[in-house]
Amino acid sequence: MLDAHCHLDDERFDGERDAVIERARAAGVTGLVVPGVSSDRWRRLPELRQRFREVRIGFGLHPQALDEMTPVQVTAALADLPHWLDQEGAVCVGETGLDRRATPPLEVQIALTRRHLEIAAERGLPVVLHCVAAHGALIELLEAHGPLAGMVHAYSGSPELVGRYCALGLHLGFGGAVTWPGAVRPLAALRAVPLERLLLETDAPDQTPHPGRRGRNEPARLAEIAAAVERILGDRPVASGAALGWD
Repeated sequence: MLDAHCHLDDERFDGERDAVIERARAAGVTGLVVPGVSSDRWRRLPELRQRFREVRIGFGLHPQALDEMTPVQVTAALADLPHWLDQEGAVCVGETGLDRRATPPLEVQIALTRRHLEIAAERGLPVVLHCVAAHGALIELLEAHGPLAGMVHAYSGSPELVGRYCALGLHLGFGGAVTWPGAVRPLAALRAVPLERLLLETDAPDQTPHPGRRGRNEPARLAEIAAAVERILGDRPVASGAALGWD
C-alpha cells in the first residue's frame, strides 16, 4: 500500500521515526509520499528520502505557511523551488492550494498555486493540492490551466465536483475522515470516485482515524483506512500511486 500523503517531517515524529516506519512496514505500507509545506522545512526532506527507502518527497508552499512568511520570503522561496525539485529527487510539486482558513487573501493564494502549476508543468511532475472551503475557486483555476497530473489530497468537496476534478486528470485522496462517525459528505464523495482515481492517505500526524481521533496519526493506520474504504465501497481499493509514478 502507498500512503499518498503524510508529513513524516513533522516535529511530532521527532525521536520516533524509525519506530513509526517499522510499524508502517508491518502494516503493509510500502511507500510514503511526503510533500513539503514550508521552505524552512524543505531541508528535512532529502534526509528522510535517503534514510527510509519507502519515502518519496516533494517541495511546495502550503497556503497556511504564508501566514509565517513575508512577501519577500515567499518570492525567494518560489525562486528556489525549481532547484529543490531538480536536485533532490522530488516526485511531486506541493503541497500547495487554497484554504479560506488561512490569513492571506484568496487572490494571493491563487497566484501562489498558479505558479506551482506552471513549475509542475515545466517538469512533468504531478502536483499535490490542498483545498479547504474553496473548491469553486480551485476548479476555476485548474480548468483555466488545463489537464494536469496530481492529486487533491484529503478531498473535502462535494460528490458533484468529483467528475470535474477527474476530467482534469487528477486523483482524489481520502483518509481518516471516512472512518469518523457521521461523515456523510466524505462517504458520498468517496462513492463518486472511480477506483482508478482513488488514492489513500493518512495525512499523518493529522486526520487520525476513529477510534483515537484526537491522538497523533501515523502511516501504519493506512491499513485501517483501506479496510474502511473496502467496507464502504464493497470493493478493494488499489492503494497505489503507480499512475503518478509514486510506486
